[in-house]
Amino acid sequence: MDPFEEEHTKMYFYENRLRTYVGWPFQEGCNCTPENMAKAGFIHTPTDNSPDIAMCFFCLKELEGWEPEDDPEKEHKSHSPSCNFIGLKKSVNDLTVEEFLKLQREKQKFQIKKACNDDIAKFEEAGRLRRLQIIKTAKDEE
Repeated sequence: MDPFEEEHTKMYFYENRLRTYVGWPFQEGCNCTPENMAKAGFIHTPTDNSPDIAMCFFCLKELEGWEPEDDPEKEHKSHSPSCNFIGLKKSVNDLTVEEFLKLQREKQKFQIKKACNDDIAKFEEAGRLRRLQIIKTAKDEE
């Protein structure tokens, strides 16, 4: 997997994150406008039931239930204080290759952690369902 492929790097850039905000419910007169959300690293990931879900492209933290007065940068920092992207002190365009590669490595750690946690949750749910089946079978045999 080439870390410089467009798919792996395009969301580092504000303009690409901003393009995801089609149908975002908060526009003018709010703190959580598409522009402020994109500046804070969020991309819009709506579902039919939740039109205001936003996820940090970097740390993969999802937040929903936005209110007009919510400050995206403050919310991001409070819900994901270890996110390296929200903690950047300079523009992505000003990063050295070495800085970018270190940042990309940290992003991959978030991706691996999320994938592992998702797998663990699936395994635990499968175990819970199997236990229920065993208990039901045991009760049926009594």
